[in-house]
This record gives sequence, C-alpha cells and structure tokens, in this order.
Amino acid sequence: MAFSIRLTEEERRVADSYAKLHDISIGEAFKRALFEKIEDEFDVVIGKEAYAEYEDSGKQRRPISELWKELDL
Repeated sequence: MAFSIRLTEEERRVADSYAKLHDISIGEAFKRALFEKIEDEFDVVIGKEAYAEYEDSGKQRRPISELWKELDL
C-alpha cells in the first residue's frame, strides 16, 4: 500500500536529515516512526490495564527495602 503526505519545506528538511542520519529512505523513516508510535501507545494501554488489574486485586504496595531485606540483598 502506498500513500502520500504533504509536508512544509521545514518538515521535509527535518525528515530528509533524519533519514540521511540513519541511512534509510524517507519512506522507511516514516514507516518506522509510525509503528514506533503505535507500539508506544499500545504499551501505554497495556500498562494502564495492568495497573487497574493490580489495584482491583486488593494487593498492597510495600517499600522496595522490604523486598531487599526479604531477599537478603
């Protein structure tokens, strides 16, 4: 699948510089950026769900020092 986007001259210069810096095409630079953003947002959602599950479990937090003591560290 192919698509096009419109960039200002400044945006194009930044994108070109980034692509050259990483020795990749501008298309590959946008593809990487897109999927990195998608992955980051997915990680945030998963993290929020896991934290909500933890809070709903009724478990209590405790200081890390207690864990270290328990593990003789």
